[in-house]
Amino acid sequence: MRSPLLDKLSLICGRRLPVSWLVLCFTSVLVLIAVFGSSFPKSFDYVTVTPVPEIYSNYRRLKEQTAVDYFQLRTVSSGAGRQGELGLCGKERENYVPCYNVTANVLLGFKDGEEFDRRCEVSSQGKFCLVRPPKDYKIPLRWPAGRDVIWTGNVKITKDQFLSSGSITKRMMLLEENQIAFHSQDGLIFDGVKDYSRQIAEMMGLGSDSEFFQAGVRTVLDIGCGFGSFGAHLVSLKLTALCVAAYEATGSQVQIALERGLPAMIGNFISRQLPYPSLSFDMVHCAQCGIVWDKKEGMFLIEFDRLLKPGGYFVITSPISKPPGRATSSKKRSMLTSLAQFTEKICWSLIAQQDETFIWQKTADAHCYSSLKKNEVPLCKEGYDTPYYQTLMPCIIGASSKRWIPIQNKSSSPDLSSVELEVHGNPEDFFEDLQVWKLALKNYWSLLTPLIFSDHPKRPGDEDPLPPFNMVRNVMDMNAHYGGLNAAFLEEMKSVWVMNVVPVRARNTLPLILDRGFPGVFHDWCEPFPTYPRTYDLLHANGLLSHLTSERCSLVELFVEMDRILRPEGWVVLSDKLGAIELARAHATQVRWDARVIDVQNGNDQRLLVCQKPFVKK
Repeated sequence: MRSPLLDKLSLICGRRLPVSWLVLCFTSVLVLIAVFGSSFPKSFDYVTVTPVPEIYSNYRRLKEQTAVDYFQLRTVSSGAGRQGELGLCGKERENYVPCYNVTANVLLGFKDGEEFDRRCEVSSQGKFCLVRPPKDYKIPLRWPAGRDVIWTGNVKITKDQFLSSGSITKRMMLLEENQIAFHSQDGLIFDGVKDYSRQIAEMMGLGSDSEFFQAGVRTVLDIGCGFGSFGAHLVSLKLTALCVAAYEATGSQVQIALERGLPAMIGNFISRQLPYPSLSFDMVHCAQCGIVWDKKEGMFLIEFDRLLKPGGYFVITSPISKPPGRATSSKKRSMLTSLAQFTEKICWSLIAQQDETFIWQKTADAHCYSSLKKNEVPLCKEGYDTPYYQTLMPCIIGASSKRWIPIQNKSSSPDLSSVELEVHGNPEDFFEDLQVWKLALKNYWSLLTPLIFSDHPKRPGDEDPLPPFNMVRNVMDMNAHYGGLNAAFLEEMKSVWVMNVVPVRARNTLPLILDRGFPGVFHDWCEPFPTYPRTYDLLHANGLLSHLTSERCSLVELFVEMDRILRPEGWVVLSDKLGAIELARAHATQVRWDARVIDVQNGNDQRLLVCQKPFVKK
């Protein structure tokens, strides 16, 4: 009589396979496990969470593992199994960003800035390959030194491009042999970043920029952010500043900001909305961002109105182009007139002007929009707020939202108040989620610290290392849920920032994440992420693999994309069900990562896959 286990394995491997073949397969699996277990990189040998139980302590898990192993062996024998390691891309793809094919967009007839828009439908990946680092690439300097000094070989800007840049850029940067040093005191605008920030605060009626937070300004969207010096200063004030700039073939603002360890991503709103929900930011800042405001009948300003929270601020600084004593050019006067006229139509008030800086404030009264004349900007119909690269809308979005809470009425506490949580439906698992991630972060950090600090081992009796916790400056949480991992990082005073990504077909928790003051964005993980290569130190995802499997996304494409955006020697931590993790381990091998599956011993089939990307020098 055949055993039930053999019957189940027969269903997996095929009904007509002989028992002798199954026995041979089982023996082969045991041999493979022994070989691969002994050859696993030594750097992971001591990474455990709790002692491994006896192999027969959980028969159900053993059967599941056997079934997975047999399934993989069957696919290998049929020729459709795990492929070999992927090859490296050519030198021309060292800074490759998918979905931004300017040449193809021009051939399709896009112009007037729309050729720089994100269009994944015209982007051709071709054969899968791994984006290699440039020849002179070096691991970024440790934080906070790496915020002010970066390696020139890590970014696309060249010495010639630097020398041909404007005087403002030169004052902000000093090019040394193989480094670029950023000196925020030496002038981004006027007399330096700190003076500029203080000027904005005083124009808002504040004593200094240290009062931004108390005035309700916690999150700032910095459009066309240059090389991130204003954002770096805001980060030093404990504010969240997210840099957004269009794709650039050379000398990218976003790439340099991310290389400095600052929050940034590629974004262009010439024809499409940015991938953030309405009422997301307390301030939108635009210094010398090159936007022609009187084009497209004011739709750029309407998009900023959608993104701004009630009572939020729009700050624009134009370049100083007129010599002293000269009158403002007629072109500039026309632009300012258009701005002044249109801002009245969308219920903004010009609260201050000084030199070349103007500050408007969005109304805190939602009824202002409904009181506008019929020929003014109309209100959008319900259901229009689905901002994942949707076409720009010529109507006001968000006025009827439950999240219409003026920034001046928000609690001074960094946590959401009960009223603010009620707006999001009082999610029952919100506080439980935070406690779970506080514990998980401690486990992650104890897991990774011996590896990250392998060149600086902890001596007996030493205290745990203080921030900056070595080389992890930024983390991408690819399935952020409520942003619990981000909150845990802050509570543990770890000096990293987190890009909280909410998949477009998952539960929409991004408004809650942004209301907590965290960076966040919508994204479809069946597509590439809008960033440059080698821009994140650690990628984390909980439950994403199972979610994407149900979406029929290609996991091969996902892992190739993760490898593109992860810097050399960066880390990946994936948490998911056993079957998904086993498939992920196979794909991790394809992209040449060192990987290990860890049983977290919590009584279910959840596993961790911990990986490190090697520094391939070729």
